[in-house]
Amino acid sequence: MPNKFARRMGTVHRSFIREILKVTADSEIISFAGGLPNPELFPVKAMDIASREVFAEIGASALQYSTTEGDAGLRAIIAKRYEGRGLTIDPDSILVTTGSQQILDICAKVFLDKGDKVVIERPGYLGAIQAFSIFEPEFVTVSLEDDGPNLEELEAAFKDGAKCFYAVPNFQNPSGVSYSLEKRKAVAELTDRYGVLFVEDDPYGELRFLGEDLPSVYSFCKTPGILCGSFSKIAAPGFRIGWVVAEKEIYDKLVIAKQASDLHTSTVAQAIMRRYMESNDIESHVALIKDRYGRQRECMVEMINTYFPDSVSITKPEGGMFLWATMPEGFSSMDLFDLAIKDKVAFVPGRPFYTDDSGENTLRLNFSNSDEARIEEGIKRLGKSINSFLE
Repeated sequence: MPNKFARRMGTVHRSFIREILKVTADSEIISFAGGLPNPELFPVKAMDIASREVFAEIGASALQYSTTEGDAGLRAIIAKRYEGRGLTIDPDSILVTTGSQQILDICAKVFLDKGDKVVIERPGYLGAIQAFSIFEPEFVTVSLEDDGPNLEELEAAFKDGAKCFYAVPNFQNPSGVSYSLEKRKAVAELTDRYGVLFVEDDPYGELRFLGEDLPSVYSFCKTPGILCGSFSKIAAPGFRIGWVVAEKEIYDKLVIAKQASDLHTSTVAQAIMRRYMESNDIESHVALIKDRYGRQRECMVEMINTYFPDSVSITKPEGGMFLWATMPEGFSSMDLFDLAIKDKVAFVPGRPFYTDDSGENTLRLNFSNSDEARIEEGIKRLGKSINSFLE
């Protein structure tokens, strides 16, 4: 039956991270692999109250079909929160989506033809690589430096006819790198100059626990771009509620693509999220998350300094959920993974975050979903594995 499948499916593979999560189902394994928020911080009681109120007050309408654009009250709340970050956003320019992953899918449907050049960061977000790959683009990768993309490489890619640039400027997944203010302005200037569509994915921007908040790249762009957001990292990932901000010409096309995908995002999930946001102090909740993640990140860095060999370098993110480790050239994190699993610890090898099979000696570590005791024990185990592996 393989000849029945569309040709494009031969170029797309299962999510490597989702496959790793099956391996780490063993409760004895300490996993730094998944990009998971800490479930201890989920607002379970508040969501329970919000859901009861929704069903008591609006009942059947919460279970009915709804508009593609999304719950008007929820969109107004999202727009209002952007004001606190220095952005004036019209609620009518916000499209509620089924998680931020759906944004990537519908953007690819709207903008990409086979062979179009898509610029992504190197390393890049695996979910975007997977979503875009179905539409058979040509990936052009740009090196990430400590403060953002290499601008010479970026301009060269734009000159070569790039159609869009997808990026995660705040605490990037997988590297944890954030763009400096100078790089944000420079990226906006280059996208304007060359007419490249900028797709800014910002699921982690509110999770800064060190340094100062910086404006979005989107805020500096003069030509239409796209800004993506999500409730998954600050409230409840299981609700699968994200959103995209876009100007009317782009917005209308995204609505059409979403209608073809799922008609609309879950009505009841939006209603509960709206009530939760109306009835609770989300800023205080986010502050709790930032405090916890900041301590967990500090613990992981301290333990790495204690147990990893000096030949392994790491990023030191100021927010988000991940840090990135690089071993000496010539060593494979795929091979290290097999050894680490025997020591009951897991991570994500770096190679799937590259479109050219490079990054063999890199790995991603998640610090958000483990308490400090498990981080200490897990990094101790991983340090043992790495030291044995590099001997």
